[in-house]
Amino acid sequence: MEIGEMLNEIEEKDKKINSFIVLDKKGISRRDVPNKGKLKNLLVGVKSNINVEGLITSAGSKTLENYISPYDATVVEKVKAEGGQILGMLNMDEFACGSSGETSFYGATDNPSARGHISGGSSSGSAASVAAGFVDISLGTDTGGSIRNPASHCGVVGFKPTYGVVSRYGLIDMAMSLDQIGSFARDVEKAALLLETITGYDPKDETSLKLDPEFYRFFKNLNPGLKGIKVGYADEFDRLVQDKGIKKVIHKALNRLSSAGTEIIDVSLPNLEIALPTYYLNVYVEFFSATRKYDGRRYGHRIEDACGEEVLRRILLGSYISQKEYSGKYYKKALMARSLIRKELSDALKKVDVLVGPTVPKLPHKLGTKIEDPMIMYAYDVFTVPVNLAGLPAGTVPAGKVNGIPTGLQVTGKALDDQKVLNVMYGFEQCG
Repeated sequence: MEIGEMLNEIEEKDKKINSFIVLDKKGISRRDVPNKGKLKNLLVGVKSNINVEGLITSAGSKTLENYISPYDATVVEKVKAEGGQILGMLNMDEFACGSSGETSFYGATDNPSARGHISGGSSSGSAASVAAGFVDISLGTDTGGSIRNPASHCGVVGFKPTYGVVSRYGLIDMAMSLDQIGSFARDVEKAALLLETITGYDPKDETSLKLDPEFYRFFKNLNPGLKGIKVGYADEFDRLVQDKGIKKVIHKALNRLSSAGTEIIDVSLPNLEIALPTYYLNVYVEFFSATRKYDGRRYGHRIEDACGEEVLRRILLGSYISQKEYSGKYYKKALMARSLIRKELSDALKKVDVLVGPTVPKLPHKLGTKIEDPMIMYAYDVFTVPVNLAGLPAGTVPAGKVNGIPTGLQVTGKALDDQKVLNVMYGFEQCG
């Protein structure tokens, strides 16, 4: 089927899912893309906070509804260079502020694997487009679980690399010290292939790491062997899981890993519960700073005049916490707590090769459910935010279903142990 035909079919089917904001029917993003490379013939979707030249890059917000990107993000350049066929820009929580995929100016994203339920956020369209079979692979971003959360809800693979492994140049960031671009796919092999494509040192990004070229060969070096791998599991996971069905699925996953030859070791994460407030205090301040450029003078609308409720909440709280008289009371303490969480994860990982556990504490709620307390929504990220606070690699791989709804196993590794995390995910996938 020709891409034009395929896009017409996706457009019709996506009326029920709402995974795309922009479908590139004119082929703007596919001009001069070589018919060769690692991603040859693979269909790709791009989260709408990653710049693609010639396409509206809105970050899911009315603020940037008319912003046509004048350049490609580094990751998009790399995808194009390897023959990836970009189909368009994917839906997302507005400016990545959300855990459900419901805060987008363009409407909520339905979950193809659990219709009528949220797809998860903020990379809602990235996960849903893969789960629906519209694309083979997609790019998402992860600030506190925004790749792993929707991957778990939609029953696909999602991977967030070590901070600095993927260039952030061309990303409309939410929180500079936390955001990372990563990959979605239906299986670990394709997720690793996309990751291998987009990684590498970028002089245009000051956070980019310069590493040995062999480090980046994630697809080539995939190894499903699990024998002798030490896997850590924390009792705190069981205590914070809100759904008994998820707990059952995760313990079955542990048994599966054990049967494949891994050694399951108890570890402790006593400060896991303070990760959420620590994360959000960091995010509020960094997001407030990042949004000061949306003043309506150079491009787009003034953000405070155009944004939704969740974005405005984060701007106002960030403004408040950033004030000199409050920064010591809140932000500086959050930075201290962040160091504590980083050390706690580091200490736990000294005993094992990887940590595994649930990705989310509860199943995705039904679309349109009124949730008055934002902390109830934020709780989706309780198991994912510590990884971002510490800058570690982590991925989610489908573990099973609860009442027909997917839930994922999260695998976390030491900094720059991205390959080991992918290998454990791959091994888990293969031994099922």
